[in-house]
Amino acid sequence: MLETRIVSGVRPIGSPQQVAQRFRDLLEAGVRIRAAGTARRDPERLVRRYFPRHELRLFDTTYFLGDLRHDPSYEGKLRFFVAWVLPTRDSCEIYPRVFSKDYSLVWRAPSHFIRSAHENWMGKGEVRSSVEDGYETTYSVEETTNLPYEIQPALDRLSREGGGTPLDRRAVPLLLRQAPDHRIEPYEDFVAPRRRARRSPRKLPHGGRPVAWFTRPADPASLRFAAGFEPDFRRVLDRSRSASGLYGGAIRKFRVLSRNREIQYLFVAGPRHAWIVPPQALTTGITSYGVRSVDVIAAEDLCVPGYEYHFVDHSTRPPSLHSQIPAGFAGAPSALDPARVDASAWTDRLPPVRRFRKLVLGRARKT
Repeated sequence: MLETRIVSGVRPIGSPQQVAQRFRDLLEAGVRIRAAGTARRDPERLVRRYFPRHELRLFDTTYFLGDLRHDPSYEGKLRFFVAWVLPTRDSCEIYPRVFSKDYSLVWRAPSHFIRSAHENWMGKGEVRSSVEDGYETTYSVEETTNLPYEIQPALDRLSREGGGTPLDRRAVPLLLRQAPDHRIEPYEDFVAPRRRARRSPRKLPHGGRPVAWFTRPADPASLRFAAGFEPDFRRVLDRSRSASGLYGGAIRKFRVLSRNREIQYLFVAGPRHAWIVPPQALTTGITSYGVRSVDVIAAEDLCVPGYEYHFVDHSTRPPSLHSQIPAGFAGAPSALDPARVDASAWTDRLPPVRRFRKLVLGRARKT
C-alpha cells in the first residue's frame, strides 16, 4: 500500500496576521508561484489580490485560503475560495487554485474550465471510458477533484465566517486553465501525479479493483462490498455541520472508516435526504491541486446525491432523457433547480444508508 494515515479534527491554524506572515516568509524564501490560468504571465498580481487569511495542514501539505467568494456566471453559481497549495513543506513552488462546493455538498478543486457562447462548465477531473450499446462514452470521474475529507469540515466552517461573500468574476480565468469547447479531459498538471501513483496497482486501495458493486442493475438490495471495505459506523472520525438551500436547511456530515481501516466514507444528511459521497483513500500523497493522487473505485450508483440530474435534453434530435438516477427511482424535481430531481427513493433503499440512518442519525437524535 501507499503510505496511509488516519487523522481527524483538522482545524485552521493561527490568526490572520500569523498566516499572512508565514505566507510572506515563503515568498521571501524564494518559493515560486505557479498559476495555471492567465495569471501565469504575472503571478504577483494574485498576491496583491488574493492574500490568504487562513491556513490548514494535512500530512505534509499546507493549504492557505482567503475568504469565501462567489461568481454567478458559472455553473452552480460558483461559491469558492482562492486557495494556495504547498504540496510539501519544503516545496519550492506554491499553486493558486479554486476550491468550490458542488451540488453533493463536497468541496472540490476544479481541474480546468470552459466558457464560451456554447459551453459553461467547470472541469471535473480525470476521465474514463465505457462501452454501452456498442458506443464508447468518455465521462468525468468527478470524485478525483474531491478535496481530502479530512479538511472538509474546516472548509465548511470557514465558508460560514467573514460575513458577506464578495462577487469576483476575475478569479476563475486567472487561476484555472481555459479549455476549448467539449474538452472534458484535464491537463497534464492534474493527470501526471495520478499516473505516477498508479504505476504499482497492487499498492492502490483493493489493488485498484472496485470496493463496491451491484449484482443486478437498478436493484439497491444487490449491493455488495469487497470484504473489509464496508463502512464501520462504530468509527465516526469527524462530524460537521453546514446548511443548504437545495436540501432545505441544516446539513450534517459524518466521516466514517471502512472496517479494514483502508478507506473512508463521507455520509451526508439533510432534513429529508441521506446519501454517500464516493469513498476516498487514506493515502498521504497530495497533488498540487490539493487532492489525493489516488482514488477508490466503486459503483457510481452507490453515491447518488439527494438531488441528481434527470431531464430531457432538447438539444438532441430526437430529444433524449439525461438521467444520473437508476431507472425507476426518479422523484419530484427540485424547486430551486428543476433539472435535478429527488433521488431519495434510491438512496434510502441502499443498505449502508439504511444502517447509517439507524446507527448514526438515530443515535444523534437521542443526544
